[in-house]
Amino acid sequence: MPDRLKQNEKKFIIKNGQPYLGTSTMKKVAVVILNWNGKHWLEKFLPSVTQYNDDDLSDIIIVDNASTDNSLSFLKNNYPQLKTIIFNENFGFTGGYNKALLNLDGYEYFVLLNSDIEVTENWLKPIINLMDSNKNIAACQPKILSYNNKEYFEYAGAAGGFIDYLGYPFCRGRIFDTLEKDEGQYNDTMQVFWASGACMFVRAGVYKKMNGLDEHFFAHMEEIDLCWRMQNAGFEVWVQPQSTVYHVGGGTLNSDSPRKTYLNFRNNLLMMLKNIDLFKVYPLLFMRMVLDGLAGIKFITQGKFAHCFAIVKAHFSFYKMQFKYLKNRNRQKPLNTIVKQSIVFNYFIDGKKKFSELGKK
Repeated sequence: MPDRLKQNEKKFIIKNGQPYLGTSTMKKVAVVILNWNGKHWLEKFLPSVTQYNDDDLSDIIIVDNASTDNSLSFLKNNYPQLKTIIFNENFGFTGGYNKALLNLDGYEYFVLLNSDIEVTENWLKPIINLMDSNKNIAACQPKILSYNNKEYFEYAGAAGGFIDYLGYPFCRGRIFDTLEKDEGQYNDTMQVFWASGACMFVRAGVYKKMNGLDEHFFAHMEEIDLCWRMQNAGFEVWVQPQSTVYHVGGGTLNSDSPRKTYLNFRNNLLMMLKNIDLFKVYPLLFMRMVLDGLAGIKFITQGKFAHCFAIVKAHFSFYKMQFKYLKNRNRQKPLNTIVKQSIVFNYFIDGKKKFSELGKK
């Protein structure tokens, strides 16, 4: 059998070295790890995932996005019992997950798990129990702490994600680049606006109903957009801090990457256009573009000219793509999970660096 499956054979899974059509299972949960040239992450973090997996509850599935390192041989030699989906090209974060999950049947829940995450004992059941108890919960995340500084929250999700009325995402435990120390202050289970794509539990049927992640995003902001669409459809998003994982962060694109800046700025504008009422969105987009210009000036003062250019490129890309998105807008509804304050004003003018300082949403 060839090392890679043809694109039209993407529904095949390799189990114990033999291909079979993996479209049914008696297990409830699929823990799906998307890999691209991440052998070093698999070596480091797959042991915790397999150690703390509940074999009666969940399958572990590795989706390989056309890796050119030795990821596949490593998996074959060290984890032959794991199911693997292999693509012959890199479809990005969004496309890779969609092409895998939209063709997996028989599971009630999917867990989108980054390859650079260390899970802990009993990390699955608290979230599954919560989602079982409330069928309106479409997505949920655990408490996400920093792998490199385990007393602090991690950037990508912390203790649950929120968004302000101008489309700026932030978290309980992380506002912009300020990370709080975890002192149990956000241990309550609650409804939030978005769950982190680094470790996102989703109801499989809802994921498919939403047609998964927006593949035009490629990566970044895609999970926030999905959570927004879920809420526009009447579902809820929660955080369950009784489950804890540790995330390295920046495993594929670190914060110094202009490519990451480009994707974040472009996708944020597209996300707003898709999910905010048409009569409200353009005034908000104008305000965002002004603030994005100020962000570009800040990058220039820091000598980060490539990042400033990335913002300019993101805006031109948005202008080009907006007409297509106007034809395919989602149904919008007022959401009480959107913070009515400006997180930019609170952070940079008022000096409020912690979620607990924001007061009533």
